[in-house]
Amino acid sequence: MFDLNNLLASLVWGAVGTGFFIYGKRCGVSPALIGGLAIIGVSYFVGSALFMSLISVGLIAGTIGFIRHGY
Repeated sequence: MFDLNNLLASLVWGAVGTGFFIYGKRCGVSPALIGGLAIIGVSYFVGSALFMSLISVGLIAGTIGFIRHGY
């Protein structure tokens, strides 16, 4: 079933993931590229808006951590 909360969360996290992916591709930063793909995948495969948001925030924090440490 389509739920407005899931649809909105998927739209938001898919856009954030796309932004990370484009940044990683243009600047050659592989953690951002991989993190962006992972966030996009989460928005497709997780059905709960709460779990989708929690996983996406964790992936964003991990991606930023990897970028700051120079990976």
